[in-house]
Amino acid sequence: MHFSLILLHLAGATMLLLFAVHLVRSGMERAHGDTLRTMLRQAKRGEIKAAAGGVTMAVMLQSSTAVAMLACGFAVSGALALPTGLALLLGADLGSAVVVRILSFDLGWLVPVCLFTGGLMYLKLSGEKVRETGRMILGIGFVLLSLQLIGTATGPLRNGAMLPSLSAYLADDYLTAFLVGAVFTWVVHSSVAAILMVTAFTAQGLVPLEAGVPLVLGCNLGGGLIAFWLSRGLPAAAQRIPVGNLIFRATGALLTLAALETSGFSIDRLGSGAGTALVNFHLLFNAGLVAVSLPFISAMASLTRHLLPDPQVEASSASLSHRISALDRSVILTPRLALASATRELLRMGELLETMVRPVMDLLRAGNRSEIARVRDMDEAVNQAHTEIKLYLAEVNRGQMTVEEARRSIELTDLAINLEHAGDVVAKNLLVLAEERADKNWRFSDEGWQELADLHERLLENMHLALNVLISQDQLSARQLVIEKQRMRDLHRHTHGQHLKRLQSGTPESIETSGMHLEIARGLKEINSLLVTVAYPILTASGDLLESRLAKASQP
Repeated sequence: MHFSLILLHLAGATMLLLFAVHLVRSGMERAHGDTLRTMLRQAKRGEIKAAAGGVTMAVMLQSSTAVAMLACGFAVSGALALPTGLALLLGADLGSAVVVRILSFDLGWLVPVCLFTGGLMYLKLSGEKVRETGRMILGIGFVLLSLQLIGTATGPLRNGAMLPSLSAYLADDYLTAFLVGAVFTWVVHSSVAAILMVTAFTAQGLVPLEAGVPLVLGCNLGGGLIAFWLSRGLPAAAQRIPVGNLIFRATGALLTLAALETSGFSIDRLGSGAGTALVNFHLLFNAGLVAVSLPFISAMASLTRHLLPDPQVEASSASLSHRISALDRSVILTPRLALASATRELLRMGELLETMVRPVMDLLRAGNRSEIARVRDMDEAVNQAHTEIKLYLAEVNRGQMTVEEARRSIELTDLAINLEHAGDVVAKNLLVLAEERADKNWRFSDEGWQELADLHERLLENMHLALNVLISQDQLSARQLVIEKQRMRDLHRHTHGQHLKRLQSGTPESIETSGMHLEIARGLKEINSLLVTVAYPILTASGDLLESRLAKASQP
């Protein structure tokens, strides 16, 4: 077989492996997103429990990077403490190694089972959760199939001269092999896929065990680089978690590499074959990293806070309103560019709204009048952005526009109105309640406060999703946002019912704060509903949104 044809087969098998890992992850997120978020909330109960939760979530998602990005989102909203997030990621890396161990078994018989079962569920059965679970099973089948294809594609290379020479060089130059593993993992953006490929090559004798060890350690470093790279544009609170994890992984990988090279210890004792030994080494490395790193979680948290301090920004309406507007008047006669400018300004407006919403629970719990007034002042910046966007789009509409551009202009105007209304709900409703609670020194029951905190946490998550939908216009994300509206409604209905039960049982705190509790819950739900409107035009265009929730009247 020609070398170019071998590379083509190998490239196809590699792409199938990456696609399969993506299928499993996306199916899990869509079918069991609530379960994942619940596990993430429960991880706040201790660092050891957080590490255990990270293992479970990574096994479910087949990706430690996905767990890292979920943790970053919770860290931004203040729902996940830094030490807990660091422990969670250490556990997620171990969970990723467990996935590699499971997939490295001889599971060839499982390929047709997964393909048939997953395909049947995805194509023939109804129900979103069932179909997405079918997507996950299909993904597992494709992972196993891709590993078989990689073995078949690389078979002829064993008799060639080029690959053995390259492998021998990597075996002698362990530092280069380490860097190659890190770069390759970062390029494919999947540590599971990268390590499965390295162990498959090692099992087939294409890569000697002496080169496989630094390659696997480099893959572990590359796995930390992925989350670090993806989080680079997030606030400092989110970046600290992947940065701390990257420091842990880099230190552990380099020390392990140095120890193995100086001691001369051979890991072939860890398994009956080279591939098995390498997989077991990867699993033991991550288990050891968790055990050694957990006692230093607090020190790492302090280090990352020092490396990534919180920006000192005065949160006043004056400082916010003097930000440079994204509304570019030089392109106002070019509707396509003008609408892009308006979209960027709407994103800024959404970020201002998030800045108002994020501290609401802290203000309701123990805010003073000066802190409440500082947040209320931000509403002026939201109102100003709303006015500027409306006038800008009105001027754009006076020019020549296509039907699609005119429709998009109306959508952006409506969203600006809804964001301004959401800001009013915060400033004129929730913050007024915060002042009333401070004046009367009321306190909520523990159960009631946790219910409100859950509503607030869900609102912040949906706010991030809504802003992503605004930029990406992604249909699946828009659909997920509308699904989250129903979940928010169910959560609101639950807290309403539980509050009435506490009133019936005579809980003093619930009686005292009854009206306030119901108004806060209603306000959070209303803000969420206003944000979800960003998804409606996308789903209307795709035919995924019903015109009415009313059942059709029966014909006489």
